[in-house]
Amino acid sequence: MNEIKDVAREDRCPGISYTDMLNGDTRRPPDYLFEESTIAMGDEPLSVAPYISEEWARAEREKMWPNVWLFAAREDEMPDPGDTVVFDIAGKSFLLIRQKDGSVKAFYNACLHRGRKLRTEGGPSVQLRCPFHGFTWRNDGSLKEIPCAWDFRHLEGKDMSLPQARVELWQGFVMLTENHALPDFKTWLGPAASHYERYDFANRYTGMWVQKKIPANWKATAEAFMEAWHSITTHPQLLAFLGDANTRYDLIGDHFNRAITPSGVLSPHVKGKNSDYVLEKMNEFSGGQDARTNRRFTASEDPVEGYDPADPLGARKILAEAGRKGFAEQYGYDYSDASDTEILDNFTYNIFPNFAPWIGFLPTLVYRWLPGDTPDWCIMEIRLLFPTPKGQERPRAVAMTYIPDDEPFAWANDIMGPQLANVFDQDMANLPFVQTGMKAMKDGLMELGHYQDSRVRHFQTTLKKYIDGELPAVK
Repeated sequence: MNEIKDVAREDRCPGISYTDMLNGDTRRPPDYLFEESTIAMGDEPLSVAPYISEEWARAEREKMWPNVWLFAAREDEMPDPGDTVVFDIAGKSFLLIRQKDGSVKAFYNACLHRGRKLRTEGGPSVQLRCPFHGFTWRNDGSLKEIPCAWDFRHLEGKDMSLPQARVELWQGFVMLTENHALPDFKTWLGPAASHYERYDFANRYTGMWVQKKIPANWKATAEAFMEAWHSITTHPQLLAFLGDANTRYDLIGDHFNRAITPSGVLSPHVKGKNSDYVLEKMNEFSGGQDARTNRRFTASEDPVEGYDPADPLGARKILAEAGRKGFAEQYGYDYSDASDTEILDNFTYNIFPNFAPWIGFLPTLVYRWLPGDTPDWCIMEIRLLFPTPKGQERPRAVAMTYIPDDEPFAWANDIMGPQLANVFDQDMANLPFVQTGMKAMKDGLMELGHYQDSRVRHFQTTLKKYIDGELPAVK
C-alpha cells in the first residue's frame, strides 16, 4: 500500500496536534486512532467539471455507482420478516426485503412485465403485487402469479424470479452493490472496518433521521464535511471548544479516509484563554448541559483530580469524565475504560463514495449523499445512531423526516436540536454559491490546500479511477 507514515509536522497547524492529545489522554486510546497515514497525490489544481458536467454525472451512473458498495438501509429500519425498504439512487431503484431466516435480499424494484415499480415506499409486505396488472412475486423473489396466464404461455419454464443485487450486513448497515464480483464489503473497505467493532454498531438504532434537498452537487456537498478548517468563518461559535485546525486527516487505500477533530480544546485561532473558558463556552453552546448525557460541564460539579485550568487538555478531562458518567446512567453500560477521545471527539469517517458513519461511544452521526437527476442538486441525509440501553430490545428506527425544500434545517429544531440544526444551516449557506461559483470560475480550476484539503483530493482521485476504468479491479 502506498502509504507514508509519520507525516512531517511542517505540514500541520502550529501547536498541539491530535496525536499529542491522544498521548495526554486519561485512558489509552485504541491503536487505530494513533495510526497516521497519507498518500502522495501532488498539488495540481482540480477541475470543476466533476461537479457541474452532465457528461461526468452520466459517467458516474455508468461506471461508478454500479461498482461500489453502497449504504442502502439500517437493519433497524427492517427488523421483522416481510419488512421492506425502497432504496433509490442514481436513477436505479432497489427493493430490500427482510427474509424469514433474518437475511436481507435486494431486488431491482421493477415488475418484469411492463417495468412499473413494485413499491414506491417501504413497509410490511406479504407479497409483491404490481399495482399495474397484478403480476405477483413472493418475498423471496420467486414468481407467484401471472394474471391471464393463458396469454403468457411463452414464459412457461422461464425463470421469472426478480433479479437481485448483492447484499451484505455489516454493523447493522445493509450494504448493497450491483457488482457480484466485488470483494466482500470488509475486504473492499480495508482496515477501517474493524474500527467499528468496539462500539457495538449492530446494536444501535436510528433515533434521529432527516433528509433535505441541497442546491449543490452531491460531491461538493459531501466535501463540505471532509475538512474542519472552514469553522473559522462558517462556524465561529465552535472555536471556543473545537480544535478545528488541529484536525488530523488520514487517507487509507482507495475507499476510506477520515478526519478526527478534537473537542474540548481551544481552536488554534483563539488566543489567551484557558480550559475554564472552554467549559464556559461549551455550557453556553449546549444550553447549560449536554443533551446526550444530561450533565453540566463544570470543574466544580464534575471534579477531576489534578484539574488545572492552565492545562490545554484540562477541559477534555472534565468533559470526558462527565460523558462516561452520563452515558453509564443513560445506557447502563460501563464506560470506565473509554478513552477521552472516544467520548468527545468528532470522527468523520468517510466510506467511498457517499457514506460517512462516525465512530465513538457517543450517539454517532451518519451522513449519506444521494445524487440528483442533474449535477446541480442532491439529497443530504443525516442520522444519529443511539446505543440500545442495556437489557432492552433494539428499537425500530424512527421515521425519516423530509425537510421542505424552502425551509432551513432549523425547521426541524425539535427533531435535531437547535444547535445541530444551526451548524448544518451554516454549512448549507455556502453550498448554493459553491455550485454557482464553480461555474463562474474563469479557468475552472480549484487550488486545494496540501494537508487540510487532502481528503477532497483523495476522494476525487478515487472517483477518477472509476471513471477512467482503473477500478473496480476484480478477478
